[in-house]
Order: sequence, then structure tokens, then C-alpha cells
Amino acid sequence: MYFAFRRPSIDAMGYAMSRLQIESELCDGGKSTNEVGSGQSSSKLLNNLDHEIAQLTKLKSGPNKHLGQDMPGKWQLPVSTVKMLAGREGNYSGRGRFSAADCCHVLSRYLPVNGPWLIDQMTSRAYVSQFSADGSLFVAGFQGSHIKIYNVEKGWKVQKNILTKSLRWTVTDTSLSPDQRFVVYASMSPFVHIVGIGSSDTESHANITEIHDQLDFTAADDGGYSFGIFSVKFSTDGREIVAGTNDDSIYVYDLEANKLSLRILAHTSDVNTVCFADESGHLIYSGSDDSLCKVWDRRCFMVKGKPAGVLMGHLEGISFLDSRGDGRYFISNGKDQSIKLWDIRKMASNATCAVGLRNYEWDYRWMDYPPQARELNHPADQSVATYKGHSVLRTLIRCYFSPSYSTGQRYIYTGSHDSCVYIYDLITGAQVAVLKHHKSPVRDCSWHPHYPMLVSSSWDGDVVKWEFPGNGEAPAPSIKKRIRGRHFY
Repeated sequence: MYFAFRRPSIDAMGYAMSRLQIESELCDGGKSTNEVGSGQSSSKLLNNLDHEIAQLTKLKSGPNKHLGQDMPGKWQLPVSTVKMLAGREGNYSGRGRFSAADCCHVLSRYLPVNGPWLIDQMTSRAYVSQFSADGSLFVAGFQGSHIKIYNVEKGWKVQKNILTKSLRWTVTDTSLSPDQRFVVYASMSPFVHIVGIGSSDTESHANITEIHDQLDFTAADDGGYSFGIFSVKFSTDGREIVAGTNDDSIYVYDLEANKLSLRILAHTSDVNTVCFADESGHLIYSGSDDSLCKVWDRRCFMVKGKPAGVLMGHLEGISFLDSRGDGRYFISNGKDQSIKLWDIRKMASNATCAVGLRNYEWDYRWMDYPPQARELNHPADQSVATYKGHSVLRTLIRCYFSPSYSTGQRYIYTGSHDSCVYIYDLITGAQVAVLKHHKSPVRDCSWHPHYPMLVSSSWDGDVVKWEFPGNGEAPAPSIKKRIRGRHFY
């Protein structure tokens, strides 16, 4: 693993991971395995992140100063759960209770790394898997034209089994509406379909048992040409949908007016990922195969198609973005095998430095990343931090901030082409856990917003959950189906 700045050794983190008593077996051992606090050490000496986001994260996930002091003026972190409870009973903080940060300090030490336990096993690749905002529902999209919505609170019972309409290649993305009444799904076509999920019928066959309304993303003056949609997201108020496409564009669809409201020719290559920056809906982040992240402010389009700013640092295309939700920070997964952390206050007005560093031929869809490229750095890197150890190959691997409620967004986690899930500490860059079970790329994964539970989905067709401490059930079987086919998106 590589981290862009210096940090102490992983052992100094003191996360009491020994309590988890997790096996650390090799991935090819034929068992469900994971590793905790055993990330590869970099040859470089690394320090904690020296940036405002590090301080904000510590404030959200650190204990009250009176609970963290062994003696006046001396901090000892992390504080044990027993000491935290004793401090609460003694009212050391003067609050008479735990603060949100105190709770995060306790909960963030118990990572969802036990298991896994099987949720579902399909004969086609899983491309999308996400919890709803409140964690009561879970959505998984598969290449074989199925989208399943599970009711988490009812023992993962399938609430809706959606057979998609007009699917091209695969379900590239799905998004639940904020009120959890609708789900939209996209594929390699210019149409997004929206389905109501509140009906009592479990089976939803497009336009047979239920209507899958078609949202046309083609502009009236474009002659109805075809393109594919890689990324689709609801706005926080549920009134709009933003999409990133392979015609280098960002589209915004107005659901109330039932028409396309905005198209931006945003990049010079495929727009693989888009998301709203915060609840306001004014800011949009985008990432593209042109290796650039861009910020779009819809309040001030002085020049059509001109972004509010550009962020450079990746050497290859960007597969996914996740916003911290504050309109300031986000992370991106790149085909240069790295996650980068960004502060949009560092953005430039335009791309002042063309990458032009590649002196090799490489295509991530079927080639391994060239060894000589791993140590290259962008000469105008504007990122705050870089996290390495996972692999981004064959498909658009996704990465996320861990939940605010239980971890204070202390961690960054991602799927990986090497069939694992990686969890990094945002502040130190340490690789605090590697979850091993799958036998094919893990394209998507999702951490429950409130509980120490993480669900991973893979091209091997398995959807599995990881928990702390686990529920005593038998773990998922290690025998895997073989799913054949070319790997593209």
C-alpha cells in the first residue's frame, strides 16, 4: 500500500483489533478470509494527514478530552470502551452522556469484518449494491436483467424482484429516491427507467406486471442519437436525476416537468461517474476517462459548459466519485490504481497541465497495470491524499466514505479487481482491513449507515454481508460458480 504523505506504523493506531480475533489466511486458501490491521507497509515514512479534513474527522470520531487523558496534558488514544463507559458514569465530560463523537470513537473500533454470510447467489455478475439512506432497504443490480430490493429489517426478504426493460449489456447503475418509493435504473442506452417499489407485488416485470416508466435523456436537437449511461443519482429532494454518459456529457432530468432540463458537454471522454455534492443540489461533481474531476455550479453558468473548477492528479481515467456530503470534500477511484481525496477549494479554473505522461500502451479492460506506471506522479497533483493497495481493473470499481453516524467518516472503503474489499484509515492512510471471500472482481460494496455491517457484491454472483461481531450463522460457502464472459464496464 502507498499513501501520499508520511504516517507512523499501523501498529501505532491502537484500534484494539486483536479483540476481533480474525483469521489472516491467504486469499487463495479456499476459505472466507480477511485481514485486519495488516496492510502492506510502504517503503516511505508516512505521517498523519496534515489537513483541515483530518481535524474535522478527529472532531467527529474522537472522544471528549477529559475521557482521553491519562493525566493532565497527556492524551492516550484510542480510549478503551470500558474507560469510556466509566467516564460516562462518572460524568467526566460534564454532559452526563456520550456525545456523537464519543459514540463514533467507540463504534469505529469495531469494523464489519467477520463472516461473510451469504445474502444471495445469482448466476450473473453483480454490478450495483447499495443500502438505502436509512439502511432499511438494500438494492442489488445484476447483469442478467435483475434488480433485487431486499428488506433488511425483515431478514433480507426480497421485497421487489425487478426484471428490467430494454437492458443493454448490464444494469450500469441504480438509485433509490429519497422517500424510498421509487428506484431508477440505467444501462448502456439513453433511457433511464423508473419503477415504483411500494406495491405489494414482489415480481415486477417491465410493462407486464408493472409499468417501468421510461425517461428519455436524448436532447430534442440531437436527432435521437444513442449513447450509454454509466452513472445515475437522485437529488436529495427527489426532484431531479443527474447522469453521466459515454458521450462525454452530464445530463440533468427534471422529474416534475418530466423532461431533460440540462445537458453539459463536460469532458473530452466518457463521464463514468457523477454525484450531487450536498443537499442543495447546486453543485455537481463529475469524473471522466480524461482523468479529470470537475466541479459544476449550476448557479453561475457564465459560459455554457464551463466548470466552476477542475481537479488534476489522477494519471488515468476515474471510475467513481463519492461526496462527503459537505460540498467541500470528495474521493475518487482511478484506473491509476489509487483513491484520491480532494478539497474543492484547491481546484483550478481549467486544466493547466495535460497529463501526457504515458509512454506505454494500456487498456484497463483486459491488461494489468504496467509496473513502470505505479510510481508515477502527476506534476500538478491537487489532491489532499492518495490511498493505494487495491486494484481498479476490468470494471468501474466504486469507493466510499464510511458512515458518519457510526464512524465519523473515519474510513474509506472500496471494492477491488483482486476480489477483495479494502478499508483505509482516512487520516493515517493505514490499510486497516482486507475482506477476502469473492472469486471475481468486487465492483460495489456498501456500509450500513448505522450498524457495523458491510455488504459486498461481485462478478462471481455472490452478495454477502460482513458484520461485527456476527450473528452465529454459518459463513458463506467457498465453492463458487464460474461466470464466463468478457470484462468491459
